[in-house]
Amino acid sequence: MTYKRILVALDHSAQTEGIFTQALDLAKQEKAALMLFHCLLVENQGVGFYGDMFGRELVDFSRRMQEKMRKETDETQKWLAGYCQKATDEGVATEWTCKIGDAGSAIRDLVKSWDADLVVIGRRGRRGLTEVLLGSVSNHVLHHVPCSVLVVQGVANETSAT
Repeated sequence: MTYKRILVALDHSAQTEGIFTQALDLAKQEKAALMLFHCLLVENQGVGFYGDMFGRELVDFSRRMQEKMRKETDETQKWLAGYCQKATDEGVATEWTCKIGDAGSAIRDLVKSWDADLVVIGRRGRRGLTEVLLGSVSNHVLHHVPCSVLVVQGVANETSAT
């Protein structure tokens, strides 16, 4: 099978460089375009009971979250642009995007809108209760995208964010 549009899901884990390298090598081999993707998660830490949600705490929380998301978005855009430049330097047509929200759903939606025919994604190797509680983006992608998926195996790291 030949691939023409490869979506690469990157996070800030230790295996990111390996995922990127595998996708880049495959893109060069297949003469395919790359779409680099990262998803920023929205945390709801600090939200109190409903009574707190109508006071000053909600306004302060909202402001802090907006500042944090702006900073993370800027950092992520620079980070993705660096990987994009590496791929472009290797002669691969590359673009990037980042979204805020649920990574699995965002990848599924991007596969459809960008018309990807392959997703390259990492897997941390979580099992059992840890996978149930923290979820598995790679598992969600495997079951919800209409194209091939290359899962780059990794080792579980309980301190990493999904």
